[in-house]
Amino acid sequence: MSGITCRFAPSPTGRLHLGHAYSALSAYDFTRANGGRFLLRIEDIDEGRSRAAFADAIFEDLQWLGIRWDAQPLFQSTRRTAYAQALETLRSLGAVYPCFCTRRDIAAAPSAPHGPDGPLYPGTCRHMAEADRERRMAAEAFAWRLDAQAAAVQTGPLSFTNLGRRVEVDPGRLGDVVIARKDAGTSYHLAATVDDAFQGVSDIVRGVDLLPSTHVHRTLQALLGLAAPDYHHHALIAGPDGERLAKRNGAEPLADLRAKGWTAADVRTELTRLAASRASADLA
Repeated sequence: MSGITCRFAPSPTGRLHLGHAYSALSAYDFTRANGGRFLLRIEDIDEGRSRAAFADAIFEDLQWLGIRWDAQPLFQSTRRTAYAQALETLRSLGAVYPCFCTRRDIAAAPSAPHGPDGPLYPGTCRHMAEADRERRMAAEAFAWRLDAQAAAVQTGPLSFTNLGRRVEVDPGRLGDVVIARKDAGTSYHLAATVDDAFQGVSDIVRGVDLLPSTHVHRTLQALLGLAAPDYHHHALIAGPDGERLAKRNGAEPLADLRAKGWTAADVRTELTRLAASRASADLA
């Protein structure tokens, strides 16, 4: 095998659908074409929504698609100590601060800038006095946010490679994102960054909707002294209504397609058709 290591990292909060299949097969085919190792990670840090039955269904669906992984799947729920250590490093660097604002507070803030997915955090708690922070941390729920400005000062200019092209990191692309919540001890951004390094992932194939998050992940890699993978963000496929295939849009589960008599080859054929249709729409 080559030095390439790639992964697919679904969350066990529902059944996989064609959108997941496109991303999983894109990563798998890329890995096998380069003679690399393919890993599976189950991102189950959301205890309120994650279900063991969905994890089992992920294994079943991927195996049906012909996808095989080269090591035991990694469950993020077993990695909380590693995330806590990474958070402590960020705290020691002064790169995070506690935030007591709710989502409603942020949405109502007149100074909240807008990002790719809506209002960004306006930095309300960033300059809170230390005594006030300590008092409120002892009595209130809070999250740890990345101080994007402080982080940028520490790391200096950064870049990452996407599809072979160098991309300059925008530290404020997603604002001061949540790095850890009091109830979970981590977030997607922190857990994914730490685990990609832990698993030796060299190349990440994922949807272009996560491209903004890569600016955060590259910043965290630099702060934590972790290697930077190469990224390959692919376009998203859409259904007949033009909406991206997602759980919230009611995308049909692979299990339902299988029950209708679909084969893995049928899935690949449909994904090729949908990808070509999306490409035509983008050129229109």
